[in-house]
Amino acid sequence: MTTVLIIGVGEFGSNVARRMSELDCEVMAIDTDEERINAILPYVTEAQIGDGTNEEFLKSLGVNNYDVCIVALGGLFQSSLEATSLLKELGAPMVISRATNDVQMKFLRRNGADEVVYPEKQMAIRIATKYASASILDFIQLDNNYSIYEMVVPKTWFGKSVAQIDVRKKFDINILTVKRGDSVFLPRPDTVFEPDDIAFVMGESENIQRCFRI
Repeated sequence: MTTVLIIGVGEFGSNVARRMSELDCEVMAIDTDEERINAILPYVTEAQIGDGTNEEFLKSLGVNNYDVCIVALGGLFQSSLEATSLLKELGAPMVISRATNDVQMKFLRRNGADEVVYPEKQMAIRIATKYASASILDFIQLDNNYSIYEMVVPKTWFGKSVAQIDVRKKFDINILTVKRGDSVFLPRPDTVFEPDDIAFVMGESENIQRCFRI
């Protein structure tokens, strides 16, 4: 079972805490706000009122024993920096910190964060990409280059097999799965596309956009 410490249970932190609890993680949530702690307590393993920038308090929690420590303090950037630095100094093996802009992301990494999440930017990119074309149903950015797109299959694919369209050779992208009605399956080279099929494709965003003429 993965053990998780979450510092700050505002809107972002509480959603992370609830979801990780649903995934059978053992979650400890801390926040300075008693109301927030009372609200999250039914959904996590344990919750305490405490200051994530207080070294003695963090020591008392044994932060080095948690698999993942998440700093979700949002707009309290100075506090985020302090908490991130203290967690690493106290031996936390994995520290994930939340940023709200590019400058914060840079400083959090310099102060020891193993990973920095930037939910506002990531959601903005996802929404902008998703609604840029009617053929894009969803989008997940894996890194600066590679993404997974959920795409409406173009009419030019109807009646043709995976081998015939050969997007791997022509565009250097991979068809991961195909959704047909309520079923999702791994396509074979002889799988023939039908109207209303949905394809999940992975590759460099530029190549995917060329393939689907976005």
